Amino acid sequence: MPTFKRFVIISFSVMAAFIASFLIFVSVSSRPPKEDKIVSDFRTHRASFERVRTMLLEDKSIEGVAPWGIQPEGSPLWKIPPDGGMPVGRYQEYLALLKEIGAGRVGQGGDPVEVSFGVWRFGFAGDSRHIDVAWLEREQPNTVISLDAFYRTDKPRRPSYVHIDGNWYIWADW
Repeated sequence: MPTFKRFVIISFSVMAAFIASFLIFVSVSSRPPKEDKIVSDFRTHRASFERVRTMLLEDKSIEGVAPWGIQPEGSPLWKIPPDGGMPVGRYQEYLALLKEIGAGRVGQGGDPVEVSFGVWRFGFAGDSRHIDVAWLEREQPNTVISLDAFYRTDKPRRPSYVHIDGNWYIWADW
């Protein structure tokens, strides 16, 4: 077989494998986790969720914490400690707990107070979908019985909550 023909066949095979791998990755990562999995993970790591919630409520001047930094209250900018008013040790404790519970970030705000843990995200910019585990100061009127019930509602969907336990909920916006 001529060298050029072999090169074309190998190149085509590599490209086809790459495209197939990419499509499988997108298909798998675009599926939100099941409600049972979220609840099970929450119950397994509840003490860590509670610890992070307590820490964030104590850090009143911080709106969010993530691997890319902290978001000081009222600022659109994220800063890496010690910038932003948080000791490096406390930031590292947040990151270790977030990693343990499988959350990409945590944030607080609103009236009534809400603390949200980002547990799943898919998409980019204005076309993203999210699922959070949230602690709410009081129940919100947009509560649904389950994520399955939420997914059955007409699109565009209104962000809604699913009760887990006590003041803890699952929040979905897609």
